[in-house]
Amino acid sequence: MTPMRHHEPAPDRPGRRLTTRETAELLGVKPETVYAYVSRGLLSSAREPGGRASTFEAREVEALARRNRREAAGSPGSGGDLSVRTRLTFIDKDRYYFRGVDATELAVRHSYEEVAEWLWTGRMTRGVTFTAPEETVEVARHAVRALPEHTSPTDRLRVAAIAAAAEDPLRFDLSERAVLSTARTLIPTLVAALPPVLHTPEDDGPLAHRLWCRLTGRPADEAALRVLDTALALLVDHDLAASTLAVRVAASARAHAYAAVSAGLGVLEGPLHGAASGLAHRMLLDVLDQGTAVPVIADELRAGRRVPGLGHRLYPGEDPRARVLFGFLEQLPRAEPALLAARDIVATTARHTPLHANVDLALAVFTASCGMPATAGETIFAVARTAGWIAHALEEYGERPLRMRPSGHYVGPRPPQPLPE
Repeated sequence: MTPMRHHEPAPDRPGRRLTTRETAELLGVKPETVYAYVSRGLLSSAREPGGRASTFEAREVEALARRNRREAAGSPGSGGDLSVRTRLTFIDKDRYYFRGVDATELAVRHSYEEVAEWLWTGRMTRGVTFTAPEETVEVARHAVRALPEHTSPTDRLRVAAIAAAAEDPLRFDLSERAVLSTARTLIPTLVAALPPVLHTPEDDGPLAHRLWCRLTGRPADEAALRVLDTALALLVDHDLAASTLAVRVAASARAHAYAAVSAGLGVLEGPLHGAASGLAHRMLLDVLDQGTAVPVIADELRAGRRVPGLGHRLYPGEDPRARVLFGFLEQLPRAEPALLAARDIVATTARHTPLHANVDLALAVFTASCGMPATAGETIFAVARTAGWIAHALEEYGERPLRMRPSGHYVGPRPPQPLPE
């Protein structure tokens, strides 16, 4: 593509038409790109009577040139930049904020449910708990029971969300009141649909208590439950992570809240997102087994893999979520071996490249210390982030529909091509 030339608009003469060469020059593209614009419906062309060359309406060309310049400059909401206005989360150096309040302080002082309500409404509701109708829970459990035994927790959560949606005939009501009602019942439904490890699961009380018995068969104590509840609150939202962006795209198309959450769960399962804590968990177990991080890190580097649980593109220093969780984990005697292994991983890797521990490594220390499977971190992440996804869906419902629809840059064969034989 030739450099974009910012010509002044042509004189406003009614009916003025441009040649292909003039159109290409005004748009700063090659002539063949002009025809690609026509094939995509971005421009319309016509032939002068008795002529063979295409011509283009000047005002239409000038409007497209202005749009291209805006997108090249990266204006919010354009196809060239996925910057999205939000009042929810702000990340600044080594801190992050929920509606302007330090997120780590919220997580330390308030329950997961209270932090979720703050993110949704901007109001702090003390002592709030989430409950779900028995009929909805039973439908979700029935759907999850039908899955193969090896099904991942994220798959179970996704199926539970779909089943809960099918049970709700009013799911297409996108008013704030209806969506918040959905959120307050969907999250406990997702937790209740997970098969318990203990034979007598809790189905009331704080959400962290209900989730615990679906992650491990070990008995809970107040200190461990506090870590789990804090982890859930810390992970409620984190700006436009990949899964959150998928949720906003779904909400932009006016998908209902259950479908928007399903979109987020689909992206979360990627190894570079929600599943990252599982990789850190397995690495941590290897270090504990070998007694040192050196051979484990060496194997990771030799295989050309990034060492899981270290570094974060949004934090030049320490991940504030990891800092808070490590502080709580230091108060858990059972976590001491895994904490030492985590510190060994950070120190060993620092010889190669200086990186701080991120929240995935902190979650791995917690899950490994409490006898949880490697997938437990992903489950915690998914349950926690559902609240943030609902908050972003609510914001997107208030925006212009289908605004998150960037234009593709066609690089295929120049049309028209002959029909294939």
